[in-house]
Amino acid sequence: MPRTIITGLDGSAESRAAAEWAAREAKLRGLPLRLIEVREPLPEPAARAPFPGAAEAPQADGRETAPEEAAAGLRLRHPGIEVTAEQVPGRPHEVLVKAAEDAELLVLGSRGLGGLAGFLVGSVGLAVVARTERPVVLVRAGEQAADEHEPDPTGIPSAATRYRPVLLGVDVDRPDDAVIRFAFAEAARRGTGLRVLHGWNLPPYYVHGLPAAPEVHRAVADQQAAALAKTLSPWRAEFEDVDVVEESFGGSPSIRLIDASREASLVVVGRRVRRNPFGIRIGSITHAVLHHSAAPVAVVAHD
Repeated sequence: MPRTIITGLDGSAESRAAAEWAAREAKLRGLPLRLIEVREPLPEPAARAPFPGAAEAPQADGRETAPEEAAAGLRLRHPGIEVTAEQVPGRPHEVLVKAAEDAELLVLGSRGLGGLAGFLVGSVGLAVVARTERPVVLVRAGEQAADEHEPDPTGIPSAATRYRPVLLGVDVDRPDDAVIRFAFAEAARRGTGLRVLHGWNLPPYYVHGLPAAPEVHRAVADQQAAALAKTLSPWRAEFEDVDVVEESFGGSPSIRLIDASREASLVVVGRRVRRNPFGIRIGSITHAVLHHSAAPVAVVAHD
């Protein structure tokens, strides 16, 4: 069965933005798009309680046709992609995690923090990110196609200009091929560059002597920069058309990633798979980026 791109649909502004982003990605990848609206069952007492007009309720609120109407709109705005829609009963995070097993990519909406650059990731989004082993992209409400592109020569946002670079966070001590490949492939599809950030800290036994020994800092910085270059070398060879900018620096990578996201079309971060069924753990850096990135964020699970 061919893989698809899946997006969760609930009628909110963020889910509509996610559906539009997913349609653009489906066109880039040449894949079909599947819209899923999850309908949670009513609690048992509420399900049994009669209320006026109950028989007419599905038709009155339009929920029965909402997914197909959304699909029809996407077909008009994004000609050439195959779009299907369905309603699935169940709990949203369980249904979406299950659906993602056969997906190339799962795309979800994430509420924007007013006028601030950032996300307010809901419980469903966090639960899905923490539990699925397929890549998940979170898109904030209000995200537009032009936001992924450089402004035109007059400074006006435009979807006809070059894509902004893809941004990747890498840990050279534990690099993962799935995360790096995803970022390079996304940059290649967009015909744009890849900006790679790697943050590092001095070993604890160096810290106290740092002011008196700046050469120690320079030595560690050179070592980390060389490790980053070595990590990316085979990927540069495979994706030779992708221009890569490497940045290795001392300090927390989350702050740099969040700041750099303002000039990115997509931010790519990793999440180590934890098969403990209890709790939601996605890692502190990924958690920070999800909440504050100005661009859509792709979370790629890895061992």
